[in-house]
Amino acid sequence: MWRTLYITLYLSFYCISADSVLRSGTCQLQGRFKLNGMYQDGDFILGGLFHVHFFTVFPELSFKTEPEPPYCEKFNMEIFQQAQTMAFAVNEINNNPNLLPNVTLGYHLYDNCVRLGIAFRAAISLASGTEESFSSLNCTGPPPVIGIVGDPSSTPSIAISNVLGLFRVPIVSHYATCSCLSDRKKYPSFFRTIPSDAFQVRAMVQILRHFGWTWVGLVYSDDDYGIYAAQLFQQEMQLFGYCVAFSEKLPPDNNHRDIQRITRVIYASTARVVVVFPSASFLLPLMEEVVLQNMTGKQWIASEAWSTSPVYHTPSFLPFLGGTLGIAIRHGEIEGLHDFLLRLRPSNDPRNNMLRIFWENMFRCSFGNEGNVIDGEQVKKVCTGQEDLSTTNTPYTDVSGLRAAYNVYKAVYALAHALHDLMQCKESRGPFSGNRCADIINLKPWQLVHYLQKVNFTTGFGDQVSFDKNGDALPIYDVLNWQPSSDGSIRTYTVGVVNKGPATEMVLTLDEDAIYWNFETKKHPRSVCSESCHPGTRQARRKGLPVCCFDCLPCGEGEISNTTDAIECTVCPDEFWSNPDKDQCVPKAVEFLSYEEPLGISLTTASLLGTCICALVMVVFAHHRNTPIVRANNSELSFLLLLSLKMCFLCVLLFIGQPQLWTCQLRHAVFGISFVLCISSILVKTMVVIAVFKSSRPEGKGAMKWFGAAQQRCTVLVLTALQVVICAVWLSTASPTPHKNNQYIRSKMVYECAIGSVAGFSMLLGYIGLLAAVSFMLAFLARNLPDNFNEAKFITFSMLIFCAVWIAFVPAYVSSPGKYAVAVEIFAILASSFGLLVSIFAPKCYIILLHPERNTKNAIMGRETQNK
Repeated sequence: MWRTLYITLYLSFYCISADSVLRSGTCQLQGRFKLNGMYQDGDFILGGLFHVHFFTVFPELSFKTEPEPPYCEKFNMEIFQQAQTMAFAVNEINNNPNLLPNVTLGYHLYDNCVRLGIAFRAAISLASGTEESFSSLNCTGPPPVIGIVGDPSSTPSIAISNVLGLFRVPIVSHYATCSCLSDRKKYPSFFRTIPSDAFQVRAMVQILRHFGWTWVGLVYSDDDYGIYAAQLFQQEMQLFGYCVAFSEKLPPDNNHRDIQRITRVIYASTARVVVVFPSASFLLPLMEEVVLQNMTGKQWIASEAWSTSPVYHTPSFLPFLGGTLGIAIRHGEIEGLHDFLLRLRPSNDPRNNMLRIFWENMFRCSFGNEGNVIDGEQVKKVCTGQEDLSTTNTPYTDVSGLRAAYNVYKAVYALAHALHDLMQCKESRGPFSGNRCADIINLKPWQLVHYLQKVNFTTGFGDQVSFDKNGDALPIYDVLNWQPSSDGSIRTYTVGVVNKGPATEMVLTLDEDAIYWNFETKKHPRSVCSESCHPGTRQARRKGLPVCCFDCLPCGEGEISNTTDAIECTVCPDEFWSNPDKDQCVPKAVEFLSYEEPLGISLTTASLLGTCICALVMVVFAHHRNTPIVRANNSELSFLLLLSLKMCFLCVLLFIGQPQLWTCQLRHAVFGISFVLCISSILVKTMVVIAVFKSSRPEGKGAMKWFGAAQQRCTVLVLTALQVVICAVWLSTASPTPHKNNQYIRSKMVYECAIGSVAGFSMLLGYIGLLAAVSFMLAFLARNLPDNFNEAKFITFSMLIFCAVWIAFVPAYVSSPGKYAVAVEIFAILASSFGLLVSIFAPKCYIILLHPERNTKNAIMGRETQNK
């Protein structure tokens, strides 16, 4: 709004002026602003804008008389040094025979008093000239100024560039950093020898990243510099996942209530780091309030606007601002400047009234009457103009760390080199239409802009000066640290450097050992909303708070996080599981029924015990093979049954231990064939019992001739051969293989044998079940035969146990996870095998070993007679 108002007023002013010019034929200066300045004549004039005073006081408006012009207060010695640096650079160029020979540069400098209105008036005065009138209406000759060094603030630079940019007047600022000024469409003739805020913000965020400060406060001035810098800062913080705890805008009118409120916000915040982007005049009231409130324990991060300002280096600020880290523009050295500054003398020329103001403030004297007031203090001393500057010790004479002044020096030389290149143009080789060169007598500002864009030179200090396509300087910063000096004041030390790396990344180099920390621990503070989440945990954001405020939750089972502050936990691959700390995926524990564990040992023992019992029974039967109870019902079948039971017991060993391809293929095949051999032997035994019973009756005397020993062996062989065929087909088409299964227990890898073909396994079990069912039915039908054939009762009982075990096996097997499914299968094999062994052979062994008197043919026949 300010800019629009000024532009409207001045355009209206010029329209009225244009009308008067057309009538009179002469241009008349319509008014003169009361401005503090310095002047030196020359062939070409360079303009300069500096905020030599901190504050502007506006008189009260009575609306009855013409208001008095505003006046400035609080003289700034450091800024006046910058203005004198421009004068020094102009004189140095004039004395240089290799740069602009036969041309004398002059300058016209104004004080803007850190006010947009005064800065705009000064710029218009520079652009329109100081002549009272001129009659050359065809605008021949050089412009009043060929370029302007300044303004140092962003807001005035924006306003001035909006107007003077229409005429392509070159403006080279030494301190305006707003990133908005890089817009070439809006500001086509604006250049600067200081990097843009876009680079400064990235440099400051690099410092925050280096120390892990993710939770910081932000304070900025209510102007273009502060607002744009704050926006860029918040965007850059979000880019790295960092957070701004609070964002406060400094009041432009220095309202005390607002200053107190901001101080309370800073004090109450948990953020221990405060980043400040102020214009110089905005910050001082806040820092004075910080001192009044005795607010310590904060780490201040200073932007280049105040990181080198001596105003804050007094002993009163040391307890509060000591240890401040700041970004500062690159310092340089200017040979001969110190002597030039000491040779300065006041002038009686009204155009050089700034010299008189400086002299009065430096020596606390007055050129007028005694009793004049300077910065609120009444002085009685009269200035002679012969005072010795060498006896003073102020920022004006301190050239040990030239930063802004060095930028002024480079800006003057950039304009001089551009003018020099313009004057070196060869006719018919020029850059303008028709290969023409610029006419030095009728120089146009836009022609100098063309050469200024291509300027490239090296200063005496060794720094390269050039501009990118947006008119910005090469980004490089010093990192400063505010440390206590011997006299109790603050002294700045360079502790690092930030420059541009690959792409847009800023590279920070820091000497941490040289940094002074203003804390009891003498170490850098921590400034985080939440402590970092260690590996093995993840962040869980707190509702309604910034992303930096979170809780740390442990990763779930099978998930890990191996970085600090992980957003999410990573699921481990299928064959891996999280370790106890949840920070690494380790191979899953492979689980199988092992010989070393108690369950495996128990089952192995039971298997070997059953095998030994079978072997013992075989020995007993072999020893008593000629006794009636062994020979009854085909002793060959009894031995075959014992052999098959032994195989059943031994096949259990194939189910224990780490699955191998050959064990997976053999375990079910041996199991199926062994049980079919066993059941077919029992089936044939049952059929023999029935055949013998029938042959004992008159009507069935020929039954046994059709079911003799050969037929019995053949029946067992054929029934077993069918199972062998089933197993062969199964193994050849879809053989069981070792398989790591993680479906049962997610944290473990169960090593098991995949059956390969469900149909093949089902046929194997189905065939066993079919033979068992037939054997059970036949034995059940023969259970009431006479006592001398009561083996059918034992077979019935054994088959009842067998069927019950395997019927119970199915649901137990399906519901058992991992190795326990194998254990259930082994238990079913052992239980059914022991059931058959005990039910069929225990009664016979009982008679053979304990009642041998009943192991006779007569006893058996006697029992038969008795029964009859």
